[in-house]
Amino acid sequence: MPVPVYYLDARANSTGTSALSKIRALLAKLVKESPDAVRAHDLCAIKIHFGEVGNDAYISPVFAKAASDAARQAGAKPFFADTNTLYTGSRSNAVDHLETAIAHGFVPEVCGAPVVIADGLRSDDWREVELPSACTRFKTAKIASGFLAADSMIVLSHVKGHEMAGFGGAIKNLAMGCAPAAGKRDQHCVKFQVHDKKCISCGRCVAVCPTGAATIPVGKGAKARIDKAMCIGCGECLAHCAPKAISMDWSVGLDEFTEKMTEYALGALNGKAGRALFVNIVTKVVPLCDCAPWSDLPVVPDVGFLASTDPVAIDQAAFDLVKAAPVWPGSALDGKASAGDDKFTAMHPETLSELQMSHGQLIGLGSRDYELVRL
Repeated sequence: MPVPVYYLDARANSTGTSALSKIRALLAKLVKESPDAVRAHDLCAIKIHFGEVGNDAYISPVFAKAASDAARQAGAKPFFADTNTLYTGSRSNAVDHLETAIAHGFVPEVCGAPVVIADGLRSDDWREVELPSACTRFKTAKIASGFLAADSMIVLSHVKGHEMAGFGGAIKNLAMGCAPAAGKRDQHCVKFQVHDKKCISCGRCVAVCPTGAATIPVGKGAKARIDKAMCIGCGECLAHCAPKAISMDWSVGLDEFTEKMTEYALGALNGKAGRALFVNIVTKVVPLCDCAPWSDLPVVPDVGFLASTDPVAIDQAAFDLVKAAPVWPGSALDGKASAGDDKFTAMHPETLSELQMSHGQLIGLGSRDYELVRL
């Protein structure tokens, strides 16, 4: 039987229908349909991405308040949570991460609940959980203790592109966002290389590389180098290279990365069977993750908002809606794709976006068979 995915478009009007009211309506529908998901006295983790400094496409804390309000109405005690990043930046330890969250408006006075960095001060607060035998890449996953200890979850995901996953939605939000640095390293299996003819020796890759794998040798005209033995595949050099001189070494397949990521999403839901709700915000669909310290133009007009109890179904629905949408004039996809085209593959041609959903269905994370229900 198809899984219901509830949908409201992005339109607003003078009668009081707003984006915020639509998110509230979707959450109310989920809570009504799944009354045991978020219960009284639960410590309810609201999984969200607080955005890197310089980014402005992340989910607004005003929107996020709808989730904390829904949890409180169910009698739960909500908290917003994410994990520290693998790369250097504004969220690589809990102190910097909290300061970034605060700067972006994630304070109780705005979003309605406190913020917790779920993997601790230096990303060393995690536990290992067993994965089902259907998983082919991992037997266990390392998941942040703050998420495992929570009684229930509301997963708020911003749908956008990603240079390695292709498509970023609920599955990616769970997989990378609930894993500590050690778990993120487990998932990354690609390596990167520099093309000398394009490299301008600006040093941006060196500045963001968390392991020192990226260097520029001393000498006139020296180009950047990436030591593959030291590279952990985080992709920060790729995201920050303005002249596009860095590319993935395709000898290491993205199928492995995508399947590993999907299996980690399953691990993130350990102990949460029937206790997780999912909302996808399909607005500001930008080419790169909210980890980038900037936001490009959206590639499609705002699509709207989705809600479900199934992370695979909600991601498949989001993918299909973006695929059906027209391309936004002046965006990175202007003249390169149109309505009906796979926008995520058009942005990142070597990625395997829908493998997240197919592998997720294979391992029991959810179902791709959904029914779009317009409220």
